[in-house]
Amino acid sequence: MKPALAFRQPHYPNSWQSLPNGEVIKKAIEQELSPWWQKFFGYHLVKLGALSSEISIPDCSINHQVSLCGKDGLGNIVGDIDDLPIQEHSVDVCLLSHALEFSLDPHHVIREANRVLIPNGYLVLTGFNPVSLVGLNRLLPYRRSKTPWNEHFFSPMRVKDWLHLMGFEILADQRCLHSDLTGNISTESLQGSWHNFAKSYLPALGSVYVIIAKKRVLPLTPIKPKWQIRPEFRPVKVTSLRSQKRRVGNDQSN
Repeated sequence: MKPALAFRQPHYPNSWQSLPNGEVIKKAIEQELSPWWQKFFGYHLVKLGALSSEISIPDCSINHQVSLCGKDGLGNIVGDIDDLPIQEHSVDVCLLSHALEFSLDPHHVIREANRVLIPNGYLVLTGFNPVSLVGLNRLLPYRRSKTPWNEHFFSPMRVKDWLHLMGFEILADQRCLHSDLTGNISTESLQGSWHNFAKSYLPALGSVYVIIAKKRVLPLTPIKPKWQIRPEFRPVKVTSLRSQKRRVGNDQSN
């Protein structure tokens, strides 16, 4: 397995406008996540990263929603997603949109989200799928040096392996946008025959993945020791050899 660590400083975009067709990607993610926000309950929802902070969350029962961004972002909290200034086990839902491919240590980013989540909390992840038309762009020399093709894309299968190791239960693994996301793409162009065909028969090849995971924590039940009662000491009466000889002599005399 290839290491997940990046060997250079990734350039994290400050907004969706910094990515090719970023607004189209943002709207597609919001459409995929819209049925899920009504299913989340709790007190605190945190959007991790500048891209996550711009995701619209309608019809969510969690009223307290905050955004965590760097110094250049417009979030409510200033901090790094790989070193969250949030108390342990205090967040009900974490949204991590397109942050792993722009991180030095994406595995540590997920560990930080796992740390601040409460038991049975939810983690929402989105990212670019390398096994798609977007992933093929990384093979082209004139696109390999441009954002986001110059970053490290992680397959949904690998991300789910990380989540399984941390005890998460995968509730959904969805794909959207069967497009290479180059050129000027409109919402109308995504309703064509190819997009409808790929969405119906090639769902795994979507350019953007959406993973919803639930944090599971198994309670540690102490095992009580089974105390065994010692058997009561009862000495056995054994006749001595002298008494046996005496009994034999009395029998012979009679």
